[in-house]
Amino acid sequence: MHRTPLGPLARLTCSTVVAVAVVTAALVLPGDTTGRGGTPVLAGGMQTYSDLVKQTQGLPHHAVAGAPPTAYEDERTRNAISRSIDPATVDAVEADDPTTPLQRAIARGYVERERAMADPELRGVPLRAPRRLHPQNRYALAGGCYRLTPSSGPLFFQATDLGRYLLYTSDRRFVGSGGEIVDAPADDTVWTVRPAGGGRYSFTPAAGGASSAPLSIAGRTALLPTRATGCTAYPESQVNVQGDPTGGVTPFQEVRGYVDAHTHGMAFEFLGGHAHCGKPWDRFGAPYALVDCPDHTATGGYGAVLEAILSGKPSHDPVGWPTFKDWPAPHSLTHEGTYYKWMERAWRGGLRLFTNLLVENNQLCQIYSSLYAPLDHNSCDDMDSVRLQARDMYAFQDYIDAQWGGPGKGWYRIVKNPFEARRVINAGKMAVIMGIETSVPFGCTFKRTPLRGDVPACSADDIDRQVAEVHRMGVRQMELVNKFDNALSGIAGDNGSTGVLVNGANFLETGTFWDMRHCEPADGESSDHDQYAAPDITAGQQDALFGAVAQVAGLASLPALPFYPPAPHCNARGLTTLGEHTIDQLIKRKMVFDPDHMSVKARNEALDHIETTGYHGIVSSHSWSTPDAYPRIYEMGGFITPYAGDSTGFVDKWRRHVGWADPRYYFGMGYGADINGLGAQGNPRGADAKNPVTYPFTGLGGVRIDRQVSGERVFDINVDGVAQYGLYPDWIEDIAHVADSVDPQDGDGAAITEDMTRGAEAYLQMWERAYGIAPDSCRNPGNRQQVDAVRRALRPGMSTTAVMRAVGQPYTRLGRTFGFCARTSSDPKVLMTATFDRGGHLLAVRS
Repeated sequence: MHRTPLGPLARLTCSTVVAVAVVTAALVLPGDTTGRGGTPVLAGGMQTYSDLVKQTQGLPHHAVAGAPPTAYEDERTRNAISRSIDPATVDAVEADDPTTPLQRAIARGYVERERAMADPELRGVPLRAPRRLHPQNRYALAGGCYRLTPSSGPLFFQATDLGRYLLYTSDRRFVGSGGEIVDAPADDTVWTVRPAGGGRYSFTPAAGGASSAPLSIAGRTALLPTRATGCTAYPESQVNVQGDPTGGVTPFQEVRGYVDAHTHGMAFEFLGGHAHCGKPWDRFGAPYALVDCPDHTATGGYGAVLEAILSGKPSHDPVGWPTFKDWPAPHSLTHEGTYYKWMERAWRGGLRLFTNLLVENNQLCQIYSSLYAPLDHNSCDDMDSVRLQARDMYAFQDYIDAQWGGPGKGWYRIVKNPFEARRVINAGKMAVIMGIETSVPFGCTFKRTPLRGDVPACSADDIDRQVAEVHRMGVRQMELVNKFDNALSGIAGDNGSTGVLVNGANFLETGTFWDMRHCEPADGESSDHDQYAAPDITAGQQDALFGAVAQVAGLASLPALPFYPPAPHCNARGLTTLGEHTIDQLIKRKMVFDPDHMSVKARNEALDHIETTGYHGIVSSHSWSTPDAYPRIYEMGGFITPYAGDSTGFVDKWRRHVGWADPRYYFGMGYGADINGLGAQGNPRGADAKNPVTYPFTGLGGVRIDRQVSGERVFDINVDGVAQYGLYPDWIEDIAHVADSVDPQDGDGAAITEDMTRGAEAYLQMWERAYGIAPDSCRNPGNRQQVDAVRRALRPGMSTTAVMRAVGQPYTRLGRTFGFCARTSSDPKVLMTATFDRGGHLLAVRS
């Protein structure tokens, strides 16, 4: 970890302070919840939190009377076409689609024809190299059972890092630094393995110090690991997917696989590192990564104040591994959801492209971390947190490499461009894109002053320097805003009680509240979030973590919020000159721009600006744009991944997005999970739902997917929903079942599955166009060159990328061939084929 861990007593002490603040703020804030004489009371006439605890003891955790409303109850928001639209507006407005019925019919017909195109040939990729009698290198020991001498007992090699291991005995104990057998893993049970010549290896305590002598058996320190039987496997979450993952028959062909363009895998570090319980990996595995926070455990689950506000449950079972009674769960926003074995299951089930967004909110971090002062915590500066989480991503990649046989061997591969991503996916692995979603990127906040107005805290030079810095770190996808107005853009805002409290935090950050004004969007939908003059704690909140943190600090004591005019509301703050400059810097470096969370005005101005450049690198990643923008993003060659939410709601989103597809570009769909503290996941449909998922089922490439098992817990999508990230293959299976539920004969289940498997390719093609490669000439007749000009431009030996730069994106990429269109004076559409060798060098072009 990157901070001094809190001891149980310290965290318990802090949690007591937090509990008092939260109970006061979270359960007393509503203006209509006071008793006679202004005495605060809770729902049901209770006056104290202890009364709530007493009333709910012994009740099921999902049936708590008087609990605060949950973050996931509001299905209107979670399943809406846009999370930027107020839930009441969604109910009140009959959608007026910005496209015409004819345009939608053309789009649907085009997508149907796309599904009928030939699929690329896929091959099974072995999970790992065969295990030899003796390991071929020090990394190949990972996950194996070996004897170090013919007479010694078998040891299971559990990798803690690259070339470092726990030596786990068959009776579930560990070899310590002096050769003794101990009961629990610790620094002095980690061994560094190094070559000692002749296929032998030395084992040295990784902790060093006084106990740094190499392991000696029968007087020998150069030991020959020999494959053995009889080991006890180290305790770990299961994957429960059988079959090899699939890749391409060439590194440059069309890919198949799912894409998640919005998840927060390193969110355990944000808000000072105190708000999130568990982490995506630990050198000692699941029993140490998947544990609750100490204050939750010490209070039997009643000290989990943020969890209580967000879930509406005053307590939860704090035991994680191995029982997992109450978490992970779709509504448990403070507990880890992206543990590496769960991520592995998603990859094995078909996930091939994944954006991990580095996330922070400085004001809310300061508020929350102040309750833990003077204890150590992570920096609350947005960019410091971004740097920390970026380092975590590389450490996570190293850890997975350690489990899979050494550097570069793991399935989690951070990629820097679409060409590298295509090679990774065709190798059967998962391409990982690093992104940013913060409230104050590059320090670009502003302060409202009486004399000078809004004064930015950053300059164009600051932006240039820091965009270059994050690009060197590996960032390739970015939003400009998250929760607060900043010096780059206005914000869409939040609604209900969350909106009131985050608006208060916006005042702390900038010295001004959101400038929300009445508006009349042409499509009846595309406004920002509606605002209220006082907290309305009864309003369900889907993305409520920020509101919960704000409640901890009692932000109701801020100056009275403005009384906004009647809804619908639009933020008058749009894209600033500095925001436009930032977009230009992203375009310069071929980075993907995400307009989510921007005000409608700012988003439209950003799209206007980008449209003048002809840039295609745009993705709306998690339904925080508005319906007026979606068709436009498709028209600009962008890509959209709607927020995942419930399987039923996602099917509705898919049907509408298909009607917005642009026939000039390859079409595929993805999802934005927004998991790990920022978004509730999909609820279960229920064991008695129509057309449920049956286990085992067949996933991408023919793999066999059974119920996921973590410790003693067995997860079933029908009754658990998307409790953790490993259940996304099950969720994708469920959306196919939902699509077929209305009319099993209409083929919608197969159609949505095909569109989802095409998602990774659609993202890559959008990203290629960001690199200046022209859209394909078959879908875009204006891009067709004369046949003779094509033959002159394409020379034997050219790389696939060079060919694309010369003639544009291929219409087909099947195996070793690219198909594209050209023209002659007598034929406007001549099909041409470029053939490559296995290394991707052009052999010949024919028509």
